[in-house]
Amino acid sequence: MAYISGRIVHDADAHIMETADYLAEFSSEKISKHLEGFDGSARVVTRQADLAKILAKQSDADYRAKDAEQIMLRKNWDATGALFKEDRAAVLDHLGVASQLIFNTFLNGHLAYLEKTSTDLDLIYGVAETHNRAMQDFCSADKRLLGSAYIPLADFERSIAMAEQAIKDGFSGLLIPSQCPRTHSPSHTGLFPVWAMAEEANLPVLFHVGGGGKLLDDMYFMNGLPIPPDFHGGAENFRSVDYMAIPTPVMQTLATMIFDGIFEKHPQLMFGVIEQGALWVPSWMRYLDSAYAAFSRMEERLQNLSMRPSDYVRRQIRATPYPAEDVGWIMREGDPSIPLFSSDYPHVEGGRNPVKRFESTIAEDDEAGRDRFYQTNFESLMGAGLRL
Repeated sequence: MAYISGRIVHDADAHIMETADYLAEFSSEKISKHLEGFDGSARVVTRQADLAKILAKQSDADYRAKDAEQIMLRKNWDATGALFKEDRAAVLDHLGVASQLIFNTFLNGHLAYLEKTSTDLDLIYGVAETHNRAMQDFCSADKRLLGSAYIPLADFERSIAMAEQAIKDGFSGLLIPSQCPRTHSPSHTGLFPVWAMAEEANLPVLFHVGGGGKLLDDMYFMNGLPIPPDFHGGAENFRSVDYMAIPTPVMQTLATMIFDGIFEKHPQLMFGVIEQGALWVPSWMRYLDSAYAAFSRMEERLQNLSMRPSDYVRRQIRATPYPAEDVGWIMREGDPSIPLFSSDYPHVEGGRNPVKRFESTIAEDDEAGRDRFYQTNFESLMGAGLRL
């Protein structure tokens, strides 16, 4: 029996666990060496040889015989279909989802770092192109796998060309960083053609955790006390203080795009905020309106808006709550159209029973809310990107 049954469910956040070997199939020698590390070590992504023992399980008949019952228990490299695309269709069947929106695991943060620090446009766009080719290949295994194409924002002409190619290649959404590149704002007029193309193609613009660059000053952990273990209970990677910073970059980027008229100029363009929580959205909507009220008398850009900023959020933004967040509260205080179901498969952060945790916060009699959370909010986000 599938993990989810009895309703149509779209999974707004799932991942490929990309390796250096897999990416090398789609990259130039320069890009491949950059991702592997010039000293021969795995700098950005890991080689399959370093994972041989773990990946061998995927060929073990006894191990694979338990795929269905272990579908929400095996995580990261242990999970079925984490790397091998031919196994991913069975994953969707075992989960009981109608589609999965697929993101990378390791490249998002590195691409954000490159855009912030590098002047080598060939490198920035070369890594993004490698990502997109690999993503297209992985998602070719099943039409229910909805691939996201990474579009850097560092150079206007290259961004326009890459977005045009991604749309031509049949991607389901355009993934962009949630921070400024080195020299300009994401709302710069030079990027207007990107938003126009996405709107015309009826595809969403997507933000994902990691795309905001470095979240936190390391000095926040220099408090005279031992650094606590991370979310996984192991190495220092993701802790409570880091968690508090996750939505900050996307809040600022989206606020700037709203105030600078991107949402006004492109009323059909949808934006997805993925794996950055959603509990912050209702208070952020009020904060946007407060800024609008305080500054609209002096700022022409705010005077040119035809609605309050929070109304653009209701109309055009969808976001994935974390399993620990209160979906019912987000619907009541923000809007029922905002939250999306996600599993974060195969990452451990998604939890072993996200449906149970989400269900505990939705009123028993709110079937309309459930339909929106599990199905129709995602469908409104994806538009033509829901290629089923």
